[in-house]
Amino acid sequence: MSDFHDQQHANAFGSATASPPHDDVARADALAQTLATVQQEIGRTVLGQNKVIENLLVTILSGGHALLVGAPGLGKTLLVNTAAHVLGLNAKRVQFTPDLMPSDITGSEILDQDDSGHRQFRFVPGPIFCQLLMADEINRASPRTQSALLQAMQEYRVAQAGVEHPLPRPFHVLATQNPIEQEGTYPLPEAQLDRFMLRIILDFPEADAERAMLIATTGADLPQPRALFSPQALMDAQTLVRRLPVGNTVVDMIVSLVRALRPESTQDDTIRRALSYGPGPRAAQSLMLACRARALIGGRLAPSPDDVRALAEPILAHRMALTFAARAEGTDLTTLITRQAERLV
Repeated sequence: MSDFHDQQHANAFGSATASPPHDDVARADALAQTLATVQQEIGRTVLGQNKVIENLLVTILSGGHALLVGAPGLGKTLLVNTAAHVLGLNAKRVQFTPDLMPSDITGSEILDQDDSGHRQFRFVPGPIFCQLLMADEINRASPRTQSALLQAMQEYRVAQAGVEHPLPRPFHVLATQNPIEQEGTYPLPEAQLDRFMLRIILDFPEADAERAMLIATTGADLPQPRALFSPQALMDAQTLVRRLPVGNTVVDMIVSLVRALRPESTQDDTIRRALSYGPGPRAAQSLMLACRARALIGGRLAPSPDDVRALAEPILAHRMALTFAARAEGTDLTTLITRQAERLV
């Protein structure tokens, strides 16, 4: 991968960070090859969702959490389980329901008695104490339970009876949401949606992929993915992502894009009328990290404007809201973001 050695993007756009040491270049080169194998291995089981797999790896390499949105039967659970196995992570799954309590996820204290009759409270960790948690149909849980999960996602710890219990590292939450059925659900507030780095949309597969899926999944021998990573290797990769250089052009593009999508700061009257609020600074931070991760997955040492354009919608759309008038006119957030990103060269 010559991109790592000639650093074409860093040189062409002007480096906003110092050039990486030679050891980092070699590590990035080797890691990119491993990540390509990881993508292929997940793709052997999860057919027809290459873009989704890439965005999922971008999220995990960036150290973030993702919201998977798709109709039932599109393989969301299969995707999470396969990714966890290939990346060597300890995974657990929680099915969210309206009667689920915060302690059902985070854990609770029980009164324990030893052989001598002495009693004391002991903390029993909940399913959140894992490295990859699948929060299935997160919008079915009450706001109280959602808040407990999302607080742990942000702070990487659980507080119980005044004692803080750190979560395992790495720690990632992949929450799913069904966009079709909304009865008996509690939509996530905007402030909680902001905790998810990417919102990944799962669409129906193409005809060829669906045909291959039928053949592969209804036979006697089901594909078994291989473990290619370990938790420590993943954390090392996440550290390396943050060390990758970013060109000034890419940094300026990210700043210009998020500011252009805020009604308070944009010069575009169409954006002012269409949006009630735009993405905040956390969105820009997420976009910066995700562009680094996508560049590494693509075998490049530094991100390019194409990475910004590719990741703008999954990172920004769930951090924005249309006005009532814009919704009535059929305005689409994806169209607004894509149009604005294409204007920035």
